[in-house]
Amino acid sequence: MIKIYDLNEVPEEEIFARQEEAADVSAPVADILRAVKERGDAALLEYEKQFDRVELSALEVTPQELEEGAAQVDPEFTEILREAAENIRAFHAKQKREGFLMTQREGVVLGQKITPLARVGIYVPGGTAAYPSTVLMNAIPAHIAGVGEIIMATPPGRDGKIRPAILAAAKLAGVTRIFKMGGAQAVAALACGTETVPKVDKIVGPGNAYVAEAKRQVFGLVNIDMIAGPSEVLVIADGNSNPAWVAADLLSQAEHDKMASAVLVTDSRGLAQAVSREIENQLRTLEREEIARASIEQNGKIIVARSLTQAAEVANRIAPEHLELSVDDPFDYLGLIENAGSIFLGRYNPEPMGDYFAGPNHTLPTMGTARFYSPLSVDDFIKKSQFSYYTREALERDYRKVSRFAMEEGLTAHARAVDIRFEKEGET
Repeated sequence: MIKIYDLNEVPEEEIFARQEEAADVSAPVADILRAVKERGDAALLEYEKQFDRVELSALEVTPQELEEGAAQVDPEFTEILREAAENIRAFHAKQKREGFLMTQREGVVLGQKITPLARVGIYVPGGTAAYPSTVLMNAIPAHIAGVGEIIMATPPGRDGKIRPAILAAAKLAGVTRIFKMGGAQAVAALACGTETVPKVDKIVGPGNAYVAEAKRQVFGLVNIDMIAGPSEVLVIADGNSNPAWVAADLLSQAEHDKMASAVLVTDSRGLAQAVSREIENQLRTLEREEIARASIEQNGKIIVARSLTQAAEVANRIAPEHLELSVDDPFDYLGLIENAGSIFLGRYNPEPMGDYFAGPNHTLPTMGTARFYSPLSVDDFIKKSQFSYYTREALERDYRKVSRFAMEEGLTAHARAVDIRFEKEGET
């Protein structure tokens, strides 16, 4: 049963489960990265046989496989995918930025140039579950940014095929090429390149402990989005909230995995007790009851605060991945929230709307990193270059100041680089 606390009874650092208790996989991941870098496709095929239990004759999904797979998806779900993609595309299109030019000072031109990344890799988990939402959320912002090639890696099933829903989503989202590979070996192939798999500039997307560790180890060779931890939801609810709805929202995250954290902060002890009862009732109906129950019993909490303002203060210190404001007039409280990955306003906006359909991205900072990280966006798929231009007259106006600055730092060659342009011929 979920535990109920007064706010002062639980240390803030213990409100969410911030560390996943997992074995150290750094050494085996390093071995996999080394093997793929040295032996390329041969190592990839061996690891697919070892880890995904499939013997492949080719790694890349053919155009025919893509079309045939996508055609197998139920037309109703294909239409839902299409509408979700339109919502995601409309939201992320607002994020696209342009460069700028500054000419405030005579003879000086300054600016910033926006360039999309040439090639990115998207990792989409496979195995027992298929996540077409991950395809949409990662590929669509990249496509809007203007990325030249979007390379997707996802584990095949035992039959050597990719799940049809994944292929349908990839087709809708503008994925360029798809490869049948999973785990650390897929990250290695994307980071280093092989005979078949092109080397990318950035790798995004969630995965298991091996995928997360592989992304950590290749960072610097390529860029990555973030290292994601267990899923989190913090619900702030007032006494007018429906306890069954709040319980359902908490369980929607608890069913992800046993390390997920689902926390309610409320100013109503009556609601706290009612939600606790509802969680027990609803747990018995879940297909993933074992996982959700472990998450609730190990990491779930209901915390009674003195006020909703105090609840918002708690949220800012915890910086949750998902934050629901199930309160009257939620926009009145939006200004109080400073640290959260994605904020869900009102009683009719449960977190799964953001997972699949609303439009904002579901790739979010976890483990308190919402204090300094942002959701995945179009900005993750661009790079910014700055430029400047000086006429002779403009440089002559300022070069002595630059030379003095350089001399203050003891960098005489820096000073010389500006001074030399105004020395008389023959001077040294």
